[in-house]
Amino acid sequence: MSVKVSPIERVAVIGAGTMGRGIAMSLANAGLAVRWLDKDPRAVDAGRQAVAETYAHGVRQGRFDTAEANARYARIEPAADYAALRDMDLAIEAVYENLELKQAIFRELDAHLRPQALLASNTSALDIDALAAVTTRPQQVLGLHFFSPAHIMKLLEIVRGAQTADAVLDAARALGERIGKVCVVAGNCDGFIGNRMLHPYVREARRLLLEGALPQQVDQALQGFGFAMGPFRMYDVVGIDLEWRARQLAGTGQDEPEVQVDNRLCELGRFGQKSGAGYYRYAPGSRQAEQDPEVDALVLEVSARLDYHRRAIGEEEILERCLLALVNEGAKILEEGIAASSADIDQVYRYGYGFPAAKGGPMAWADALGLAAVRDRLHGLAARFGGHWRPAPLIERLADLDRHFSDFHRETWA
Repeated sequence: MSVKVSPIERVAVIGAGTMGRGIAMSLANAGLAVRWLDKDPRAVDAGRQAVAETYAHGVRQGRFDTAEANARYARIEPAADYAALRDMDLAIEAVYENLELKQAIFRELDAHLRPQALLASNTSALDIDALAAVTTRPQQVLGLHFFSPAHIMKLLEIVRGAQTADAVLDAARALGERIGKVCVVAGNCDGFIGNRMLHPYVREARRLLLEGALPQQVDQALQGFGFAMGPFRMYDVVGIDLEWRARQLAGTGQDEPEVQVDNRLCELGRFGQKSGAGYYRYAPGSRQAEQDPEVDALVLEVSARLDYHRRAIGEEEILERCLLALVNEGAKILEEGIAASSADIDQVYRYGYGFPAAKGGPMAWADALGLAAVRDRLHGLAARFGGHWRPAPLIERLADLDRHFSDFHRETWA
């Protein structure tokens, strides 16, 4: 069934939390009309106040003048209820990661928005098809995964569901480019491109803590490689408690060894920068991460309780395990068609996760190493640490042919 998509000029944003605020500003900054809805009207009022303060700061910084700030702010209007969204061209849901809640919102949007409107979720990992299934317009449902802070970060993952129409993807890309984003289309799987790859990367970083490393040591190695920040500084910025609360809601994953340090930090109220302490400590009003001996002692305590025998771990091992975890998962994503090309994966990691631009991205970095060398190093890790390190079939295949990820195009290699 073909879908005719009108140009997107009017956008509803559902949810007035941090992501909703950033998305609303991204849209208003580009001249789009925004209607903002939250189940708690006070949250929208607080959100609009935060937006006003952000725009006032922009004026003080000389980024734009007062007239422009006022014009941007005026484009963001509160909505009293779903009925007030009827004439919107697109609705973007941006509430916390709970599938049942998001499905309830999609039912409301489907019932109230005009039939031609597009429905999008800002989910970072949940099933787009499960959201589309509760609507009468699955071909007009997609993911628009913004990165926080949404009005600053350049990446936009556009997630296609099983029934998402090509015209809808084209309209989403046009919107993303209008608001100044680098757009990458991803297939629908747990975590899409970026967060699916992040999971094994962070899992290795957490295992390294249990085996003998400390947070600052891991972060320094990856920052020395060129990352904007290491994984533990990253978690302090985004909030350690987000995954902790998600595990609690889901009722799974809380007993895994790798998350026990995170659990203890959260039990102590150390949620990251926002609470003044996480993996690092922060002086009042400062974002400067300072090593905390209390965290180092906590890591040692958790490691001993789980019966790990700690050993010296060097920078080379930290880099090998974290980077090759990214590459191996990226190869699976590429072969499955979740990403159209290795260049798309590299864009996601450069613009969304701080991978050093000079190295091109994880897949370009692996290509430069040579995939035969990557394969051999993965086999070595599998021999030491277990079968989860087994090279992805695509790596074996390309290494045997002396080819690169950049040579692989799924349609012609089938």
